[in-house]
Amino acid sequence: MKKFLWVEQYRPQKIDDCILPANIKKAFKGFVEKGEIPNLLLTGTAGVGKTTIAKAVCDEIGASYIVINGSDEGRFLDTVRNRVRQFATTVSLTSGASHKVVIIDEADNTTPDVQLSLRTAVEEFHNNCRFIFTCNFQNKIIEPLHSRCTVVDFRIQKEQQQQLQGQFFMRLKQILDENKVEYQDKVIVKLIQRYYPDWRRLINEAQRHAATGKIDTDILCDIADVNLSQLMNSLKNKEFSTVRKWVVDNIDNDPNIIMRKIYDAIYENIKPKYIPEVVLILAKYQYQIAFVADQEINLLACLTEVMMSCEFK
Repeated sequence: MKKFLWVEQYRPQKIDDCILPANIKKAFKGFVEKGEIPNLLLTGTAGVGKTTIAKAVCDEIGASYIVINGSDEGRFLDTVRNRVRQFATTVSLTSGASHKVVIIDEADNTTPDVQLSLRTAVEEFHNNCRFIFTCNFQNKIIEPLHSRCTVVDFRIQKEQQQQLQGQFFMRLKQILDENKVEYQDKVIVKLIQRYYPDWRRLINEAQRHAATGKIDTDILCDIADVNLSQLMNSLKNKEFSTVRKWVVDNIDNDPNIIMRKIYDAIYENIKPKYIPEVVLILAKYQYQIAFVADQEINLLACLTEVMMSCEFK
């Protein structure tokens, strides 16, 4: 049955097909060659491919696996404990590997008591089960669990960015061609620049824009760069209603991109002695992006604190 969502339909099934730095792919190929997966903690930004390569390495080794989402069922202690125990203690008739694998996706959104339970499970089932944890923020993983895992950092270095963006440009063109979507190369480049390195978001946005059967320059207004001049003036004059309107107008942009743009702008607009305080404010609210219920409120609260705490030039 054909999957409706492109992000699932075109999810890479093999390590070689994943668009990731060569050193990361080499590490996972090493696991396949040995036929053994250690307990892993995969850390990196959302949508970069952590869960995809976790599934791919299990498939290539021939290991049976389950996926528990830490933002959903993974927040309930009894659910996690029962699912892990039931899976780890049953015999798989199809597995070709020496062990099973439990993938805890978005593990940094699980509660501390769930993580303590998982720490116990890592030790209790070490003879026949391995655990792969994915997270955006590894500092939210408790130390007893963190220390029992091999950490793989999915941070992409600047010198790797152009190559990976080029690979994804070709991948996205292939997807669009297969779905008979008309497009212009410059628009695809703009989409990639906008959402890199969140490949999941990129594919979802491409599918959304392709609903009419065409992706052209008409969508560039939807992905325009964030304009900060109006915002800085409103903050300087402490015009809360105008700041709120700016937030509403720009909330469809990636919140991490907005935070970065604001950070880049503070040096020209805020008096030097207040810059360290603004950096701490931005860091606090950017950290919260991963788990807040309402991004609009989070961004507005951030800007309000900057407005009330700092003096502008």
